[in-house]
Amino acid sequence: MSARLILGIETSCDDTCAAVVSEAGEIRSNVVSSQGIHDRYGGVVPEVAARRHLELVNVVVDDALRQADATLDDLDRIAVTQGPGLVGALLIGIATAKGLAAARGLPLCAVDHLQGHVSANFLEPAPFEPPFLCLIASGGHTFLAHVRDRTGFAVLGATLDDAAGEAFDKGARMLGLPFPGGPAVQRLAADGDPSAFDFPLAAGVPGLDFSFAGLKTSLLYRIRDLGEAEATRRRADLAASYQWAIVEALAVRVERALRQTGLRRLAIGGGVAANAALRERLGAIGVELAVPAIDLCTDNAAMIAGAARFAEPLSAADARTLDAYATGQRGL
Repeated sequence: MSARLILGIETSCDDTCAAVVSEAGEIRSNVVSSQGIHDRYGGVVPEVAARRHLELVNVVVDDALRQADATLDDLDRIAVTQGPGLVGALLIGIATAKGLAAARGLPLCAVDHLQGHVSANFLEPAPFEPPFLCLIASGGHTFLAHVRDRTGFAVLGATLDDAAGEAFDKGARMLGLPFPGGPAVQRLAADGDPSAFDFPLAAGVPGLDFSFAGLKTSLLYRIRDLGEAEATRRRADLAASYQWAIVEALAVRVERALRQTGLRRLAIGGGVAANAALRERLGAIGVELAVPAIDLCTDNAAMIAGAARFAEPLSAADARTLDAYATGQRGL
């Protein structure tokens, strides 16, 4: 092939992902196999997720290469998510990447999952170049970052307790909706009134930090106060008002961060960035806004391969001993 390619592997949670991306940032393939077995538990079970990754990862890698019309001979390097995430799940991806890199004599790049979400904005066909403010909101992470270059970012504010995506998931469970909660709440909210109920926005949290624990508790008490029958009758209003509170809490801090930094360019990422209400609200702020395609907001390997374009490969010794980490951000 005319361009050397990067194979990315992402297994940080319950999606088994592989992608092929060119050095120029063109996505040749982006395969995501959603396990679809965790809804019965109301959330991701780490051991179940790891076992399922083990079953799927080689098939997903093969599919990514096939869709890219590429072979292992066309690869320039291997990229894999090192963390944060579920350690057992991450280790499946890391072991696969190590094996491929060693067998083919290819460099191995370890990528931070959060840097991957930021780097999704650098991919073709419409790369969004730094500097900009970036909101990352997902099931496990919610933070604001000042992105000054393509190799890292500075965290300006983060959640003090639950992530926005977790708030969606837990709220959905209280409303009797399936997992994952974000899409389910959005569908139900479309038939409700977002001003029907007043939910807290964590106004007492200063600066650029987020908090969603009080919002979840408020929904729980409101459902109890209404009673089962009335809460069921007004589920759409509850969903709409709850979604509005999550979106507004995010947007208020985004606006605050834009004022404090003087930036007029904004990017979003993470699974919650797929929410239509959030996209509409942030689009109304009046700054230049980059919104990746929905399949680049949720967990995927294209963002991991894309981030590896700007990362130094590991030494042979470090590649052999590469391990996963569950929390934090490596080198950011």
